[in-house]
Amino acid sequence: MNKELYRFDVELLSEALSFIESLDLKTRGKVLENIRISRFKTDPKLLKKVDKEIWEFRTKYASKQIRLLAFWDKRKKALMICTSGFIKKSQKLPLKELNKAKRIRKSILNRN
Repeated sequence: MNKELYRFDVELLSEALSFIESLDLKTRGKVLENIRISRFKTDPKLLKKVDKEIWEFRTKYASKQIRLLAFWDKRKKALMICTSGFIKKSQKLPLKELNKAKRIRKSILNRN
């Protein structure tokens, strides 16, 4: 698809990239495909707001719930930054992961 049709760009921070690279090849492909699809269409099964400032890319594959936490960088038009990823093991979003994403967001937005 044409880049002009993307609703937003995605930047993977090193921790999020390392997490994706740690996944097996098929799971990694599914995660990246879901990120690509979410850039074209609104689907809460793929991208959901979990907090006032944090969103999650969601992938369910091979009985795993894979999550990448992200936030909008409002300094740049239509840029979402992925902070980290994890495999969800319960219904609730782990507070530790949410707080980590918030800390990273604050650190990045306070740089400039």
